[in-house]
Amino acid sequence: MTAQRAHPALVAANLSLLILFPVAWVAPLLRAGFLPLFGLSEISVLSGLQALWGKDMFLALIVTAFALFAPYLKTIGLALVHFGLASPRLLPALGVLGKLAMADIFLIALYIVVIKGIGVGRVEVAWGLYLLTACVLASLALSVLSGRRRAA
Repeated sequence: MTAQRAHPALVAANLSLLILFPVAWVAPLLRAGFLPLFGLSEISVLSGLQALWGKDMFLALIVTAFALFAPYLKTIGLALVHFGLASPRLLPALGVLGKLAMADIFLIALYIVVIKGIGVGRVEVAWGLYLLTACVLASLALSVLSGRRRAA
């Protein structure tokens, strides 16, 4: 039985995530300010993690695993499957990594709702949140499409 090669578009889309994820990590996710007196400061995944490391190292480890390591390891693992360097049996585990990466999007959305609900501060969504969300959703879709292609 010969291994079926991944479609070039799937491979290219997955490899593009190796560039897009780091861009999303440094891109502004939110602009937040306290009361109308102070200007808005931009928050990115990396700046948020940096602040978290100083406050709660355990939580910072968990968020780092979900926000940085899970999506990047999943992307690399899928590339290995696409190039025939890893078994397609790895796909379900990669799907789990992709779902873990979605957890940070959920947390950011929850923070936005809580801060806006309290009404003390001001929060604006920035373009990086859309980029990060698109990367995570594209990664999940690539896993599904790769699994279907293997089954075909």
